[in-house]
Amino acid sequence: MISMLDNLGKGLSALIKKLVTGTTIDKASVEQLLKDLRRILLQADVDAAMADELIANILKQCLEQKIPAGLTLREHVLKTIYDELVKLLGKAPAKLVDKKRIMFIGLFGSGKTTSIAKLARYYKKKGKRSALVALDYHRPAAPQQLKQLGDQLKVPVHINDSKDPYACAKEGLEKFGKYDIIIFDTAGRNALDKELADELKKLGEIIKPDEVLLTIPADLGKVARKQSEEFNKLVGITGVFVTKMDGTAKAGGALAATSVTGAKVKFIGTGEKLEDFELYNPERFVSRLLGLGDLQTLLEKAKETDMKEETIEKIVEGKFTLTDFYEQIEAMQKMGPMSKVLSMVPGAGMMKLPKGVIEKQEQKMKNYKHIINSMTKEERENPEMINASRIKRVAKGSGRPESDVRELLNQYKQMKKLMRSLGGQAGLKRGAFKNLAKQFGFKL
Repeated sequence: MISMLDNLGKGLSALIKKLVTGTTIDKASVEQLLKDLRRILLQADVDAAMADELIANILKQCLEQKIPAGLTLREHVLKTIYDELVKLLGKAPAKLVDKKRIMFIGLFGSGKTTSIAKLARYYKKKGKRSALVALDYHRPAAPQQLKQLGDQLKVPVHINDSKDPYACAKEGLEKFGKYDIIIFDTAGRNALDKELADELKKLGEIIKPDEVLLTIPADLGKVARKQSEEFNKLVGITGVFVTKMDGTAKAGGALAATSVTGAKVKFIGTGEKLEDFELYNPERFVSRLLGLGDLQTLLEKAKETDMKEETIEKIVEGKFTLTDFYEQIEAMQKMGPMSKVLSMVPGAGMMKLPKGVIEKQEQKMKNYKHIINSMTKEERENPEMINASRIKRVAKGSGRPESDVRELLNQYKQMKKLMRSLGGQAGLKRGAFKNLAKQFGFKL
């Protein structure tokens, strides 16, 4: 399936590249640009009325109002598109306060149980003692799934032997009273289901949750608005966790739809692994979609993997060795798919890479690590010295064909060339991006 960032992101970054590199920028070109923007939003399942309102706002600000001092029309259009998209997809990041009791609710198949485990992992990394309570006795094996995830995280899980959700809720509150965070997994059903409505209301009265998080799968698209509103009426949701962001072209619609319900999107699930999880920040998210990168999140993710900040800086500047490349491979495997990591590098979203090059790189990573391990320290620090006879020796030592060694060296050179072509951290500080970096508050 086409992912959110592959679909909406490619369309938007191509549009922004056209705006930034175009030879002329006038009323006609702005109008054409916004027609293209509307089409891209509709393809991402954003509600037509919302898309039209966004386009009208941009047109008014760019063509009817005075351009702010210090900005050209080109820069003003880009800044306005950025601001309006941020507004559409949630305005500002939701305030995240550590809550004592968190109740998860959602539809069948929304990824609710896995999302609970992701949040528990997040709190554990923050040094919080978390515990899980299984209240879903309608779906076969739901408590067992929660228990398996809890065991994986070394987080305790309470299950009621009689499969009584109300008794289980009371037992969980008593059992985990001294824990920092208690997360309750409720049964998943449609918000209009009367049996679910009664059960959730009763559980809410027992738990008295500080936070009620609704899990909404991104593939619902604009329909997410109706479900969010219904659940909100039912139990008063305090936040939304959008799941399956990696597997749908409708995620733009889901984010836009939930943002207008009053309950902010607080978390997004970006994959199946427990680490595929982000605190939702509309400003950073839109920056990535536009191909402008997100070095702040990149550095945060790198820190999680214990990757040195200086290594990240060397990679961004295109000044890394094969030793750094090896560390990069290990860290990136922990950080998620390379396409996701690359989207955080400023300008990379605008680069047209050959089809399949990123996927091919990921498939080869394991072999690359064996090859690099078979090199001498001097060769890793100075790959240019690796000639035909050295390639033969390294290939034999790693158990890989010589063609794989040459391919690694070629990939390394291509990656280095790519990063240098982006201009590193200084890239956003030149030309048209100089004022934009200041306007957006980028810390580069």
